[in-house]
Amino acid sequence: MIETQNLVKIYKEGKVRALDGLNLQIKKGEIYAFIGANGSGKSTAINLINSIIKPTSGKILVNNYEIPKDRNKVCSIIGMAPQEYAIYLDLTVKENIQFFAKNYGMSKDMIKSKLDELLKVLRLEDKENTLCRNLSGGMKRRVSIACALVHNPKIIFFDEATVGVDPILREYFWDYFRTLRNQGSTIVVTSHVMDEAEKADRIGLIRNGILIEEGTPNELKEKYGTKTIEEIFIKLSKEVYVVD
Repeated sequence: MIETQNLVKIYKEGKVRALDGLNLQIKKGEIYAFIGANGSGKSTAINLINSIIKPTSGKILVNNYEIPKDRNKVCSIIGMAPQEYAIYLDLTVKENIQFFAKNYGMSKDMIKSKLDELLKVLRLEDKENTLCRNLSGGMKRRVSIACALVHNPKIIFFDEATVGVDPILREYFWDYFRTLRNQGSTIVVTSHVMDEAEKADRIGLIRNGILIEEGTPNELKEKYGTKTIEEIFIKLSKEVYVVD
């Protein structure tokens, strides 16, 4: 569903190499966790795949379309919940979700059905008429996720979606991610929280713009003889990079 080939992104006139030859293959109907420390290149990769920024070099394919050249052909099948809240603070919860739905050309009946579903799933029913500026950070993140999901996208990106979310709600989010996956959606989750990786179907560990390891949680733990993904990440980071 998603493939990158030798993807490179350089900022600041060559001084910052955010991605250094990234090669990814993300399958249809799986949850892929892109795990790494802050500044490792996770968000850069997501922004490139979503045509928010352009690559310095390399190739990106989404559903067999080349990005950014064919971006208009894939926009309707992608949902994106970015790190920052992608909502309008002067609109209510309900108005935000309806606004994004209308932009995708959804009918009134489809909007009503999806609105009711998302308000229930994301536990926003009692906040639907509240201005988003008056919501807590966790609530705003839920509204942003609802707006990303309203058009039933085939591919969904959650960029640090659980940051600032309490542990109980985080587990609830992951249950919902699995439900979407079981309905056929392809889900890409970025996080710097290593225990998030344990919940994904496959993991890509990234460090300084380089994919240093990839596999299922069990495959990686068996390969390296560890109990957690965090131990693997620390081990690989020490082997590849010298810390002064």
